[in-house]
Amino acid sequence: MFIYNIKFNGKTLVKILFVIIAIVITLYFSISAYKIYQNSFKVKDEIDENKIMYLTAENYTNILKSVHDDVNSYVGKKICFTGYVYRLLDFKETEFVLARDMIVSSDMQTLIVGFLCDSKNAKDFPDQSWVEITGEITQGSYHGNMPIIQIKEIKQIEKPESDIYVYPPDDTYIPTSAIF
Repeated sequence: MFIYNIKFNGKTLVKILFVIIAIVITLYFSISAYKIYQNSFKVKDEIDENKIMYLTAENYTNILKSVHDDVNSYVGKKICFTGYVYRLLDFKETEFVLARDMIVSSDMQTLIVGFLCDSKNAKDFPDQSWVEITGEITQGSYHGNMPIIQIKEIKQIEKPESDIYVYPPDDTYIPTSAIF
């Protein structure tokens, strides 16, 4: 029969506990950093090349901002969303913004936000009419470089009873330029 007698002095025990705690903390921060890095591409990855991305009131401004910040990464992607027709005086006959009102303050002040769209039958849809479009993101120019949706399908719809407002980009939005 063998008997082992292991003696630890206080300093050795403290060192062992310190090393174990340091390893646990390092693992925790490594896993957290990996999850943050993985989620940093969340908005951009929502648009898959082979399928149509549907914008909703919840993801509208995150996608809008992401596409405007990095147009080249989204060229050729298909997108579907609803909004109302909004035109400016210097738009071409085929252009309009498919707009939504974004609430910017607690007293319901809004800004008009949206994608510039191009369609050969744009003139068939009057200002303020609600439409649903399916189109492809292209790169174009309107007072500078910007995304333009080339409309493939457009149909007039009734104004929704809910979710007519959108909100500023949320905390999950991370600009692509800030990642690297």
